[in-house]
Amino acid sequence: MPQPFDRYDAQLTSPGLVILEMEAADREDAARQLAGRLAAEGRVDDLDAFLADVGAREHQMATGLPGGIGLPHARSEHVLQPSIAVGVARYGHAVDFGAVDGPAYVVLLVATPASSFSEHLEVLATMARSLSKAGFRESLRRANDADIISELINSSLVFGD
Repeated sequence: MPQPFDRYDAQLTSPGLVILEMEAADREDAARQLAGRLAAEGRVDDLDAFLADVGAREHQMATGLPGGIGLPHARSEHVLQPSIAVGVARYGHAVDFGAVDGPAYVVLLVATPASSFSEHLEVLATMARSLSKAGFRESLRRANDADIISELINSSLVFGD
């Protein structure tokens, strides 16, 4: 029987980690806005150092997924708890994350502690599975409520299926 991702007391995302109608100049700006939410919620202890880790990961390989998704991610010494910040682009403000089919309308910044290698891969793999489903991507893109987006992300993190 699949179990929700409950290794941690807190959920991976919360309404405070969601940016609706996000307007970002580029992928770095999108990452900065989302990481700012992580810092504001006490999930990252050094915003600039964490962003350097995200940037280093972005330079290795583009993190755009098919279907209008950006999935920047990093394991970092500056992440205090595994988290996902979510940005839904304002109409006309999609962000290029290097996907072959075009820019991202939904950006999910995955942040995990440097020591959490297996959890990092588990979260990425589970999110990629969920995001491969058109219905899930559309639900994220069309939801105009941070609570709903937070619940969609948290409920998608069910392992073992």
